[in-house]
Amino acid sequence: MIRLLVVDDHPVVRDGLTSMFARDPGFEVVGEAGDGAEAVRLARALRPDVVLMDLRMPGVDGITATRELAGSGAHVLVLTTYDNDNDVVAAVEAGATGYLLKDAPRDELLRAVKATARGEAVLAPAAAALLMKRVRSAAAPALSQRELEVLRLVAGGATNREVAAGLFITEATVKSHLLNIYGKLDVGDRASAVTEAFHRGLLVPRVNP
Repeated sequence: MIRLLVVDDHPVVRDGLTSMFARDPGFEVVGEAGDGAEAVRLARALRPDVVLMDLRMPGVDGITATRELAGSGAHVLVLTTYDNDNDVVAAVEAGATGYLLKDAPRDELLRAVKATARGEAVLAPAAAALLMKRVRSAAAPALSQRELEVLRLVAGGATNREVAAGLFITEATVKSHLLNIYGKLDVGDRASAVTEAFHRGLLVPRVNP
């Protein structure tokens, strides 16, 4: 039997999860916590096989609690509504064994808890896709200073001819820089290159005074 600690700041969510697991003889909810501090205290006292951890909670949040628990060898399965890459990466770096979204079907959640209890990594498809994108971005070759200059002008609406004139280079050189930029950002056109550059923080929107 897998012993569970359910952590969520919403009582209705805790009640729903507890009721769901109570219907399956393979699980036992040994405790509930409404914030990260209580989760750490109960986990150390009750020694559950799996801690189902929400992320956004008052006081000590789920990331901080996960970091403390993972350091002591606990298996933490994050169960949240948030699927942005910052939350996914933060949870994984904190030591979470798995990351699942609250809209996951019941059978998927049960399988995820069983896998987490075995120490196997579990990721919701959306979370896995975000991690892959983050890894690819980190591994991508950096843009050169000249390529960034070209991209800034393109983002401002400049044509190839205008970019060439502004940087005192030929249009052929501008096209060569753009092709390099497309390859490094894994895009196929100038509009996508600008969008991806803003997404990665390579370009910063100008704020009019």
